[in-house]
Amino acid sequence: MSPELRPLLVVNCLVKRFGGFRALDALSFSLDAGGPNGSGKTTCINVISGLYRPDGGAIHFEDRSIGGLASHRLVHAGINRTFQVPQPFLTLTVRENVEIAMAYGRSRDRIGDADSLLSSLDLIAFADRPAGQLNSAHQKMLDLARALATGPRLLLVDELAAGLNPAELDRMATKLKELARSGIALLVVEHLMGFIDQITDRLIVMNAGKEIFEGRLAEASRDPQVVEVFLGDENAA
Repeated sequence: MSPELRPLLVVNCLVKRFGGFRALDALSFSLDAGGPNGSGKTTCINVISGLYRPDGGAIHFEDRSIGGLASHRLVHAGINRTFQVPQPFLTLTVRENVEIAMAYGRSRDRIGDADSLLSSLDLIAFADRPAGQLNSAHQKMLDLARALATGPRLLLVDELAAGLNPAELDRMATKLKELARSGIALLVVEHLMGFIDQITDRLIVMNAGKEIFEGRLAEASRDPQVVEVFLGDENAA
């Protein structure tokens, strides 16, 4: 298979246990470069990004096995992520937070300077403020800026939309679509269906660590197993 046709990320029979509970139970999927993907399990992102070590299965990025690699090595390989609860350096300015990420990232030349990145995310007005003074929506955008500052080829997005108002959701969806069009592959974990529908062209639905559906959101809403798991069996007493 030619390099152009190979998936950027391949997850094969991935397992993650917490005691006797399997948060990931033989999960498999692949992701091509430059297109978004919606999922439903933070544990999956935590394993791919190196926060958790896998207990079974394999993860390949650009044909390289990455399962169990430390997070900083994954950043240098081209994988970074956002978090449900951003944790910037609160006493440093917004610009300094981004500059630190750039200094330790893999491709400073590819990104440009910190102010250009902040401008693209509507954060330039806050560049000289301590990150601790930002509201929750702007901290989420700063979290995205810090991830992008390392020059990722694969961006893992963990519930970035949580807590945003409708206008902020639209802006975030627009930005994520721009990133996908620029060639960055996105793996998005999210629970807001309307937001997912805006940004994804493929949806993976998981239940108890297993994939139960893959396809488009409109198709998922008609799938009997998905409906039963998330809405309940209408025939049940």
